[in-house]
Amino acid sequence: MTLPTEAQAALDSFEQCSGWEQRARLLMQWGQRMPALDEHARTDANRVHGCESLVWLVAELKDGRWQFAASSDARLIRGLVALLLARVNGLTTEELQQVDLPAWFEQLGLSRQLSASRSNGLNAVLQRMRELALG
Repeated sequence: MTLPTEAQAALDSFEQCSGWEQRARLLMQWGQRMPALDEHARTDANRVHGCESLVWLVAELKDGRWQFAASSDARLIRGLVALLLARVNGLTTEELQQVDLPAWFEQLGLSRQLSASRSNGLNAVLQRMRELALG
């Protein structure tokens, strides 16, 4: 499966990093670039449960392709969620069901830095995306 344009751009930029410090800085930049969610979208109904940090997620289907927007109160999580959004935005429902989260973060060189709780939280976000996509 071909990567969405933004996911390929993320992969290209992370492949240029020589070590964890550069990756961490780039991760924070991705989080800062993620558009902020409107306050009215930060509701309990949009909250992703299963994350230690607060994460909100909204979805919109445009021409058969999903567009997600998210926000988090934690800087590191915001960066990780931004990279997840880069990977899934523009996918169809079927493609979304096939996203391999561990493989994606492995490709980015970030999997070793994902603690079990962060990994579980990101899985919860992806699971919520899939639920929204399946209606």
